[in-house]
Amino acid sequence: LLFIVGTVSCTLFLAVNGLYSASDDVIELTPTNFNKEVIQSESLWLVEFYAPWCGHCQRLTPEWKKAATALKGVVKVGAVDADKHQSLGGQYGVRGFPTIKIFGANKNKAEDYQGGRTSDAIVDAALSALRSLVKERLSGRSGGYSSGKQSRESGGGDKKDVIELTDDSFDKNVINSDDVWMVEFYAPWCGHCKNLEPEWAAAATEVKEQTKGKVKLAAVDATVNQMLASRYGIRGFPTIKIFQKGEDPVDYDGGRTRSDIIARALDLFSDNAPPPELLEIISEDVLKSTCDAHQLCIISVLPHILDTGASGRNSYLDVMLKMAEKYKKKMWGWLWTEAGAQSDLESSLGIGGFGYPAMAAVNARKMKFALLKGSFSEQGINEFLRELSVGRGSTAPVGGGAFPKIHSVEPWDGKDGELPVEDDIDLSDVDLDDWDKDEL
Repeated sequence: LLFIVGTVSCTLFLAVNGLYSASDDVIELTPTNFNKEVIQSESLWLVEFYAPWCGHCQRLTPEWKKAATALKGVVKVGAVDADKHQSLGGQYGVRGFPTIKIFGANKNKAEDYQGGRTSDAIVDAALSALRSLVKERLSGRSGGYSSGKQSRESGGGDKKDVIELTDDSFDKNVINSDDVWMVEFYAPWCGHCKNLEPEWAAAATEVKEQTKGKVKLAAVDATVNQMLASRYGIRGFPTIKIFQKGEDPVDYDGGRTRSDIIARALDLFSDNAPPPELLEIISEDVLKSTCDAHQLCIISVLPHILDTGASGRNSYLDVMLKMAEKYKKKMWGWLWTEAGAQSDLESSLGIGGFGYPAMAAVNARKMKFALLKGSFSEQGINEFLRELSVGRGSTAPVGGGAFPKIHSVEPWDGKDGELPVEDDIDLSDVDLDDWDKDEL
């Protein structure tokens, strides 16, 4: 079973820093050592991405340790605390815990492990993958990663996504930009700069793709563009600075591997990303496209407009918008509907016609949900979402195991509601006396 990051599926919570220690044969991996240990390695790697609070991860731990000991000297077995190092998990598309990936001949294309969670099954899969890797080498299709050189050439030699900046082009590109810029100031003769170059180039391509160009990696030859070097007090090479609109530049002092650089870039991206949209459920497409695209979708059912008026409804929507901003790094979807507009959906989420406003957090892939038990307020919702973030709380299956039929409705016009106008009944041509006689 795969449990989604940040959901309430793993209910067992332990205050632990990690599931592995230095005495284990499992190698702890972090953004600092991942590139050197795994990507530049000629070994086959099995890597588990886990969260310490996840019960399924805790149950896997003794099996993972047993497999690591059995495979010692044959296959490398590692583990990443992806709750602590979310950017590293995100880099490899980790959306649930535990996720196991196999890094074989092509370290840039890890395979998902879908086998059993026993040490026997893990060892069998490792030896099968090892056999495939050796056969590929025998046939000449793959040379492995003997010194890290191959990964540098294949994964980082292309500088097409690194933007070269000069004294003349810097201000118009960087200073007035709404995007975030990470700028490397280098010297052509500098050995450390040459070592950084393939990492910077590979990171630039990955960051461009993952942030849709909102975080840019650039380079300045500080020996040629001395005005810039002087303006920013560049005294050593390479120096990396981060530029954000309206703020003074800050030094980047993180690691120099592509995974380190990508991790910081993604953090900068999420810090600057706008909050997600808050959408009214007016059609099936709105619900499905939002819930299918996100780990969780947060669905609120607000009272009928006649019960609150426009100002009351807007106050509820404002609370939701504040929470969407606060939890935007989670990349959840946010939806709302009016009481009674989607009664089938309400019933499937255990709301069912009373207790408005209500809120449910739905995991569409598992078709499970959790209900807000506290107040529909910033404090109550924040407590609810914080519990979701650390994997606590209780869940229930969505009624029927799938979303029910969603009715197409007109979007709210932003106005107070109006009572329906009743037709006047004209009784002038009815002989009430005769009618009474007939009834008798």
